[in-house]
Amino acid sequence: MLCLVLLFACQPEPRYAPLGAGSVVLAFGDSVTYGKGAVRGEDFPALLAQGTGWRVVNAGVSGDTARQARSRIGSLLNRYQPELVLVELGGNDFLRQRSAHLVKADLRAILEQSIDSGAVTVLIAVPGLSILPASFGRLSDSPIYAELAEETGVLLVDRVFSRVLSDGALRADRIHPNAEGYRVFTGGLLEKLAGAGLVP
Repeated sequence: MLCLVLLFACQPEPRYAPLGAGSVVLAFGDSVTYGKGAVRGEDFPALLAQGTGWRVVNAGVSGDTARQARSRIGSLLNRYQPELVLVELGGNDFLRQRSAHLVKADLRAILEQSIDSGAVTVLIAVPGLSILPASFGRLSDSPIYAELAEETGVLLVDRVFSRVLSDGALRADRIHPNAEGYRVFTGGLLEKLAGAGLVP
């Protein structure tokens, strides 16, 4: 059993060809993708576009859940035909106390639609939100994100969002980064994308 655990832990992360300037990227998510907690231009899709030269479409909808988002991903993929899709969802499901296996099933359906479109698909891990751990800086990613990344083969951006929300200086409120938090978030995202070869 230990050998199996070590084998999975040592599996290399996906590697990709770099995306050039002007590449279309779909940032698909909820209010964090939308940029709540900061002003326009301080959201992570805008900062990502500035840092890469990519054309990043902000498809964040405040209050969106993974369950609701399943019905809108297909039309966005058809409309924009992105080369890269960033999926950031699940926080609102957790706040509504939906069971983890249902959230995971909805996220899987979204990831599969993105993968089937031919886009490089990236999953951004979201913490299992609770008031007490956040107060003491101890938020951690919900385990369903690592499970989904392993099961679908998508690139996982882990420990970035949790780290931001665990720092009161980086939060506008309990569940949204502030302007500095979005900068830190984007830096962690860029580091992960660069490590996978996506950023030239």
